[in-house]
Amino acid sequence: MKIVFLDRKTIGEDIDLSGYDRFGEVVMYDFSYPDEVPDRVVDADIIVLNKTRIDEHTIGTAKNLKLVCVTATGTNNLDKDYLASRGIEWRNVAGYSTETVAQHTFSLLFFLLEHLSYYDEYVKSGRYAGDRLFTHFEKNFHELNGKTWGIIGLGAIGHRVAEIAGAFGCNVQYYSTSGQNHDKIIKEVGFEELLSTSDIISIHAPLNSDTENLINEKALCKMKSSAILLNLGRGPIVNENDLCEAIDNNTIFAAGLDVLSEEPMRKDSPFLKLKQKDKVFITPHIAWASIEARVRLMKIIEDRIEEWLKNRS
Repeated sequence: MKIVFLDRKTIGEDIDLSGYDRFGEVVMYDFSYPDEVPDRVVDADIIVLNKTRIDEHTIGTAKNLKLVCVTATGTNNLDKDYLASRGIEWRNVAGYSTETVAQHTFSLLFFLLEHLSYYDEYVKSGRYAGDRLFTHFEKNFHELNGKTWGIIGLGAIGHRVAEIAGAFGCNVQYYSTSGQNHDKIIKEVGFEELLSTSDIISIHAPLNSDTENLINEKALCKMKSSAILLNLGRGPIVNENDLCEAIDNNTIFAAGLDVLSEEPMRKDSPFLKLKQKDKVFITPHIAWASIEARVRLMKIIEDRIEEWLKNRS
């Protein structure tokens, strides 16, 4: 059995993958451009990948291929019809990053809510050493307790965020983008009500026809001017040009993002031209990437392969 990892660096080099050796020959590539894939998978039985596109062009040469494993929840990069036509099975993972994404959601929030960048710079610049007051009141902030937290995407991560927000004393509500997900405990509201009544809105939804460009100029104008928007779902859910205009025009208070429409960020990104840069906090798609989450992720993939092999025997 030959296993080929096509973009091993996308899950970090600090993760031990020696457990895969028990399945047979393991070949790892840091990254793979589409034109490089055909030669690299020509004799592979299993391929493991994250972002590499899998279709007839990339795996048409892989005559032995039987299983494709995606080290992520999303599978938009798989041509499933082509895989089915060749009888090639595929596996993905879910649930591995619930805790770390929920944790990062609050990291983004508190950075913005409490003006932590400003206060950190104020102290480290030496200005605090020359101040008369022991407390510096330049940037005021508010408690979470009593605020309304709106969630878009009430899956496992959305539920965990709701639980933590509730522990802080927030009134939690959610909007179902599909209209098919209902919860017996958390308050369900329509999209416009969520926009107009929420103090914090966090996005934990997948990218699909219901969510693409969901947060656009029209939606942003319905939000509170004091609202904070957090996107930990997918970049294209938020119209970036509209968001930047909303920030610079004070339509909303601030935004925290871990995902962008293109990753890495494109060189002409509107975020690089923001006038009020301190009101936007962007991290480079790291919410999922704690050590624990990545170890858990690769163990799930390993278990998927083991289960698949057992079912074949």
